[in-house]
Amino acid sequence: MTRRITMAAAVAAVAFSPVAAGAVTSPELNDQDRTFLVQAHQANLAEIQAGKAAGEAVTDEVRELGAMLVRDHTTLDRAVEREADQAGVDLPDAPNPQQRAALAQVKAKSGEDFDQAWVASQITGHRQTLAAIDEQLRDGASAEVKKVASDARPVVQMHLDTLLRADEAH
Repeated sequence: MTRRITMAAAVAAVAFSPVAAGAVTSPELNDQDRTFLVQAHQANLAEIQAGKAAGEAVTDEVRELGAMLVRDHTTLDRAVEREADQAGVDLPDAPNPQQRAALAQVKAKSGEDFDQAWVASQITGHRQTLAAIDEQLRDGASAEVKKVASDARPVVQMHLDTLLRADEAH
């Protein structure tokens, strides 16, 4: 009798498990994966806010760069949020304190000083984001989180290259 109950319980456990039911299970994440998702989300939020702030720029070039950042980082962040949600990683609601302080310093300027400070700040931010992406690709465990990083890398590199060209032009 005990054997039948145990066998029935085992069959029921398998039949009603999330895997048997076809549910997606969270991938095994290491600390690097979790850290990357949080950092990438905060970087995206910072770039979106900075892109919106570029609407105050003197030059069309900086305003256009800002619009590109809003568009691209909104798209990139959707992938980060989707993966974090599937993996059960809680994301913050705002950029980190350093990112907020950097944007506040830029916003305190006006005219050409604003434009130059904005480009310089974005170069720094995009270099930091590329370093975080490369660290994820090297040290992450989750194939899904690595894909988010891999997909973001060419976009962030293109932004950096464009910002560097803008910086050289001034």
